[in-house]
Amino acid sequence: MRILIIEDNPDIAANVGDYLSLEGHDVDFASDGVMGLHLALELPVDLLVLDINLPRLDGFSLAQRLRVEHQRQTPILMLTARDSLTDKVRGFHSGAWDYLVKPFELKELGLRVDALALRNQANQSRELHVGDLSLLVDAQLATRQGQVLALHHAALTILEMLMRASPNAVSRRDLEYALWGEDPPQSSPLRSHIHELRHALDKGFADQMLHTLRGVGYAIRDPQTETE
Repeated sequence: MRILIIEDNPDIAANVGDYLSLEGHDVDFASDGVMGLHLALELPVDLLVLDINLPRLDGFSLAQRLRVEHQRQTPILMLTARDSLTDKVRGFHSGAWDYLVKPFELKELGLRVDALALRNQANQSRELHVGDLSLLVDAQLATRQGQVLALHHAALTILEMLMRASPNAVSRRDLEYALWGEDPPQSSPLRSHIHELRHALDKGFADQMLHTLRGVGYAIRDPQTETE
């Protein structure tokens, strides 16, 4: 797992980094909030270990910007000397998944990191995100920019497959097999389900997310990534 430690105390950062490295994790460092936010957005980070009292951008603001402005769901473990209930509540409200007060035992930190990793794996399998598009798999609820998308079961099945594969394409054959198994209907209604999905997903929004790749299949892609 790749962990980004955002901590301005070099001794604490080194101790935590050494321990997590020995536990088998890849570790990156940032010593202030602005650099930390930049790396959290640019690197394929699996978890943030985040101090609150940081130069340039505090941990509360960093977490909130990551969640609200950039729609990132990266797990955050806040690691801080601020132990009041008010600070803990603010930490969780700003987007932290866990909160550990300094001083702490490295073994406890490692256990919490492992627990967050397991929680994240479960969330990733049941809650999908591509750009401003989200799908709660169990609830069969899809939203874009917070707006609920009206989709029938077949279109939701297609959406889940495309989001799991994103930004790669899924072939027409694979979509038909997921919907009908070895015996797809002769009328090939996949096209109508794709039309329903495209209408719900892209109509009324500035950027297109559902793409038809001729001879390949269909893909859902984050418009922001496409333009970078």
